[in-house]
Amino acid sequence: MFLRSAAAAMLALSVCPAAASAQSASARPADARSPIALAVSLAGWQLDRMASVDHVSRATGETRNPRAWEQAVFWVGMTALADAGAPPRIAQAIKQMGAANAWRPGSKPYFADDHAITQAYLWAAAHGSGAAARAPTKTAFDRVVDQPAVTTLAFAVPPAGYSATECLTRWCWCDALFMAPPAMIELSRQTGDPKYRDFALREFWATTDFLLDPVEQLYYRDSRFFDRRDDRQRKQFWSRGNGWVFAGMARIIPLLPKGSPDRRKMERLFVSMAGKLAGLQKPDGYWAPSLLAPEESPPETSGTAFYTYGMAWGIKAGLLPAATYTPVARKGWAALVRAIQPDGRLGYVQQVSDRPEKVEAQDTQYYGVGAFLLAATAMATLGTAG
Repeated sequence: MFLRSAAAAMLALSVCPAAASAQSASARPADARSPIALAVSLAGWQLDRMASVDHVSRATGETRNPRAWEQAVFWVGMTALADAGAPPRIAQAIKQMGAANAWRPGSKPYFADDHAITQAYLWAAAHGSGAAARAPTKTAFDRVVDQPAVTTLAFAVPPAGYSATECLTRWCWCDALFMAPPAMIELSRQTGDPKYRDFALREFWATTDFLLDPVEQLYYRDSRFFDRRDDRQRKQFWSRGNGWVFAGMARIIPLLPKGSPDRRKMERLFVSMAGKLAGLQKPDGYWAPSLLAPEESPPETSGTAFYTYGMAWGIKAGLLPAATYTPVARKGWAALVRAIQPDGRLGYVQQVSDRPEKVEAQDTQYYGVGAFLLAATAMATLGTAG
């Protein structure tokens, strides 16, 4: 079929040079710069660099760990890209990664960041890898749900260091709302056992009640930031931190039963947050690393990609009015495309942190690429290349 179609196209072009000119001048460039084509190109760039972290400006021990959150978020983006009709090699790469990891979550059983990779495993389980790809995730989540951690959500770093913070066994930092809940809710969908979804929703709302500022409708990264103010006495709301939550809801809501109380409640929260975020987008299409401090702020692509993804998804889902939010999504997408550097990398990705920091053009990271892939797949559903 493809060969016949290709031959027919070549015949038409040979008969009609004007048609050939029109195709080369418009259709091909548009295809090459379509969201999915750009995402496939960036995914290929990143796949070629999975064996080394030399391209990462500030590599940590987790950067090198194929089961930790930094690489995991790239694979989450890859699952969305595979579902959007990318070449088969994208899906194959996900399955090869999972098999190489023996389908194991990260090593800390209660740590949400170590659960992020299971989103890719569960996708693989539903796309041909079967129960073997799901089993270690189920074992890990059975422990979390059946023997839940008992601690407050207050973020207090002990003398032993950050990793010993007691509340990290629960979702006491806003990033966690992207990392773990989508996987738990998907596991309920695949197994038919609601306990994982019920646990995830209870914890999601506990974290939201604790970290969501009711005035600004934005999340503090964790409780250490409740009282922090900048030199103009503005509250500090980290762009990527809120991006984790906004994108997390876009991944959670479709997995919840339509019309259920939790889904309706989360949809209302998503719409409220979208309204706040739309008003904070800068004229250049980016969101500032510190959301309430846009002046002289650098481009930053990880938060911008998550917001662009959420805005585009929300439009397609019918939650956000297209007339109001499509310009926001398009501006965000155009900003992301501009951030692709001459060597093919996605630039201006703030490095690993828990607060706003400086960003440089050459800064890239696995999770920034994953966020770009999510944004691209959502933008593709709007029928626009930006």
